[in-house]
Amino acid sequence: MLKENNSAQQGLELVFIENLVPKDHILRKIDKYIDFSFITNLSKDLYCADNGRPAVSPVVLFKMLFIGYLFGIRSERQLVKDIEVNVAYRWFLGFSLTDKIPSHSTISQNRISRFKDTDIYQEIFDNIVFQAINKKLVDGKILYTDSTHLKANANKNKFTKEQIKQSTKYYFEELEKDINEDRIAHGKKPLPEKNKVEETKEIKVSTTDPESGYMVRDGKPKGFFYLDHRTVDGKYNIITDVYVTPGNINDVDPYIERLDVQIKKFDFKTKYVGADAGYLTNNICKEIFERELKAVMGYRRGPHVKGTFTKFRFQYVKEQDVYYCPDLRALEYRTTNREGYREYACKAEYCSKCEKKDNCLSKKSNKKIVYRHVWEDHKDEVIKFTKTEKGKWLYKRRKETIERSFADSKELHGLRYARFRGIKKVSEQCLLTAAVQNMKKLARVLSHYFFVCLELLNVYFCKKYILFRNATA
Repeated sequence: MLKENNSAQQGLELVFIENLVPKDHILRKIDKYIDFSFITNLSKDLYCADNGRPAVSPVVLFKMLFIGYLFGIRSERQLVKDIEVNVAYRWFLGFSLTDKIPSHSTISQNRISRFKDTDIYQEIFDNIVFQAINKKLVDGKILYTDSTHLKANANKNKFTKEQIKQSTKYYFEELEKDINEDRIAHGKKPLPEKNKVEETKEIKVSTTDPESGYMVRDGKPKGFFYLDHRTVDGKYNIITDVYVTPGNINDVDPYIERLDVQIKKFDFKTKYVGADAGYLTNNICKEIFERELKAVMGYRRGPHVKGTFTKFRFQYVKEQDVYYCPDLRALEYRTTNREGYREYACKAEYCSKCEKKDNCLSKKSNKKIVYRHVWEDHKDEVIKFTKTEKGKWLYKRRKETIERSFADSKELHGLRYARFRGIKKVSEQCLLTAAVQNMKKLARVLSHYFFVCLELLNVYFCKKYILFRNATA
């Protein structure tokens, strides 16, 4: 029977806010397993002890931000409106149904003034990681790294062109030394010292957000972006490092430095690292080898035209220091150039008579030349380990860890777009997004453990009771 509901909802009701929040709500789990008291200790020196109006608790302020990042609420005005009508949000913040919620301007003014030029966002993120370590959810044995792009809050058509000085790679001096040692070992003279000329390049600088970078990559959108360089632990996919750069920075540039930072900070005993093919460079492989780590990385067979022979069709024999072509002709060492590549060349008379030369030589060359970097032995070791059963298993887990972490950030927590302008504020967004992802993972894993333990205890005592009953029957 159809019956209309004519209640005016004006009657008084006695309710407890505790009873209105579902028992399995994610905020209940986070509140149970995450200790937020550290926020007061981190921020107490930023408040005046004996002057001014009573401040909103920093724990409440950051919990409000956590709610916004956890549920993908981009606007702080909308965040306050949602907290006003959402019972679970009020419960998490410690407010009753009639308490007044702090204004959205309180959050923004604290960001602009009190928390400006501080490391509080990094410290909050680090503390959550330490809590995960203390609960045995992070061990640092396997670390996966990648980067993703965030669209900057800037119009891609509003920019100026500027000339900037190109910076020298940190490993350049060591590479020069190894090049000359390699030339001497092959009976060549060291290369003369190169006159250092200040090289410049032209870049696009946004007039809206000058700290962003204009990104141009194959298969990626063009425009002004930031890059979020992230590392996750292989055990439970807890994020252990977040680092933001402009979008025109190469993915591999901060990799080694950030790897060292987190290993030192969290005292990791790391054994394996994983990354995609973009990180498979000679200097990265060398740095990983020097740190006595095992790496699994994607590898490419090199750019090639269908039907032609790439470098991987040529076999390098280290003992003889020669390459052999598919026709078993030797390509012998010729020189080591300034970029660090050895040149191995086949004799022109062999190539001219070879039946496979159309698949091997370009139209302008009469002999095959293969290049090998002085540090390429380390890259070969990485590829060799990646092909093992252990390496295949480790690399397969990359998409289940770091790729899934980025997917959650973008789909659930609003990391597709930068909410603010400037690299410090974008870093705040990335760090707090990663922090709430870690909180969610911590809460879910620990609550699952608790449920499993209860089930095991229940089974144990049931068995004990049955044995006792049978014994007394």
